[in-house]
Amino acid sequence: MISKALEEYLKTIYVLKKQNENVRVTDIANSMNCSKPSVNKAINILKDNGYLNYESYGTIEMTEKGENLAKKILETYDIVYLFLKDVLGLESKEAEKEAEKIKLSMNDNTINSLAKYIHKVLDLNNLDCDYDVNNERCRTCARREGLH
Repeated sequence: MISKALEEYLKTIYVLKKQNENVRVTDIANSMNCSKPSVNKAINILKDNGYLNYESYGTIEMTEKGENLAKKILETYDIVYLFLKDVLGLESKEAEKEAEKIKLSMNDNTINSLAKYIHKVLDLNNLDCDYDVNNERCRTCARREGLH
């Protein structure tokens, strides 16, 4: 398990990778508004934990393990954002800011329960298939129903 701060680095790398094939330390530092030494430290920890492949001054590649965790992090944000915006009625910008903060303190059980509640209230699809934020099959089912 990695820290919430490292999760943010991983999420940023994933998003940058989707926007541009080659991700470098400078790209991450610019995106997160932090120093290159901070990025290097985070990258090395993520590499040591099997989330990234990286050689100094090269491009940063995500492992399958890293990509799966990054997707989970983004999905958690989406679930919290939907709750704040569509269930509680917060304005989009406020919901975005609050979702970033709230998701950092939620565990998987809470996220799973919140996801089931949101899908029920918004009538998006039936999550009686034992939805689990860690289970790719259920995310695929949700996407097939047009959630993402």
